[in-house]
Amino acid sequence: MYIKDIELHNYRNYKEQKVSFSKGVNIFIGKNAQGKTNLLEGIYLNAFGKSFKSVKDKELIKFGEEYCRIKSTAEDEDGEKTTEIVIKNDGKKGIKRDGIKVRRTSELLDRIYIIIFSPEDLKIVKDEPEKRRKFINRELCQIRAGYLSDLNDYNKILKQRNIYLKEKQIDSDLLDIWDRQLAASGTRIIRKRKQFIERIDEISRKIHYGITGDKERLALKYESNIPASANTEEVFYEILAANREDDIRNGTTSRGPHRDDFSINADAIDLRRFGSQGQQRTAALSLKLSEIKIIEEEKGEKPILLLDDVLSELDNERQILLIQSLGENQMFITTTDIIESVAENLPKGKYFKIMDGQVASEI
Repeated sequence: MYIKDIELHNYRNYKEQKVSFSKGVNIFIGKNAQGKTNLLEGIYLNAFGKSFKSVKDKELIKFGEEYCRIKSTAEDEDGEKTTEIVIKNDGKKGIKRDGIKVRRTSELLDRIYIIIFSPEDLKIVKDEPEKRRKFINRELCQIRAGYLSDLNDYNKILKQRNIYLKEKQIDSDLLDIWDRQLAASGTRIIRKRKQFIERIDEISRKIHYGITGDKERLALKYESNIPASANTEEVFYEILAANREDDIRNGTTSRGPHRDDFSINADAIDLRRFGSQGQQRTAALSLKLSEIKIIEEEKGEKPILLLDDVLSELDNERQILLIQSLGENQMFITTTDIIESVAENLPKGKYFKIMDGQVASEI
């Protein structure tokens, strides 16, 4: 499947814009703050139902307008498929697939598979555990049926439990009900994450070994604060019960997958703490490239790739290496400039210039 075009209305700094894309590479060149990332965000939005940035939906509406609309057309061997999202100033969001309303954003996830490369992704290795959990969650929502539902259930229960922990009077029976529910959904999350990291470990080790010229052996391991076993759910519940007094005193839930992480080692060196910037970025690239392989294996589809100003974060050698690793997937690349030696390694496609919220011309 590939994305044919996108229509933007009152979206971010775009008033009215339609862009038709190449099946191959699409490169958007322009200075900063002109709308390059906004265009990629619109593509991502129509695949996931939300932005890849931490923003509220109504922040996507062009200043001074009442609503925004983003509509994309994709095509595969079965024909054209449309996705349309309308967001209003009151926060209400309407989604249509092929002109038919859908109730949940999760109904979009089996439609188009997208992987985004951004400067933030290059910080996966060195940043806080929350970034690595986000990396896992984003991928699992696409490839594992029921994961998004488990995650939403867990986060909802966790929020309720944390609010209740701050109450002056605690009903232990009510807390016990939430603990049972938290343990059930949390266990499903832990198991799926562990399986995912084991597969990523296997794939990224081979990729990383090639990227580093057969010099470094990458190793990943899921780090859960709930011991994994055949009886993980009961163990999780018992841990919550054992930590209940501390949780009440601190007003927060201290154990569970919301605090998990995964280790990233190269030849027994913890890259999160001791890796050089070059090592950390190379490891991050290996993780992102592994996502492509997993989607191809799991779904039999070539994912669409969004590279948001990531080339400027890499040296010339790594830029070329990244482009050569991406294969024949449809690509969308934003950049302020592109090095000739990198351009020579790109598949055929289209070049666009973006200026002040307008895709001004193909260059």
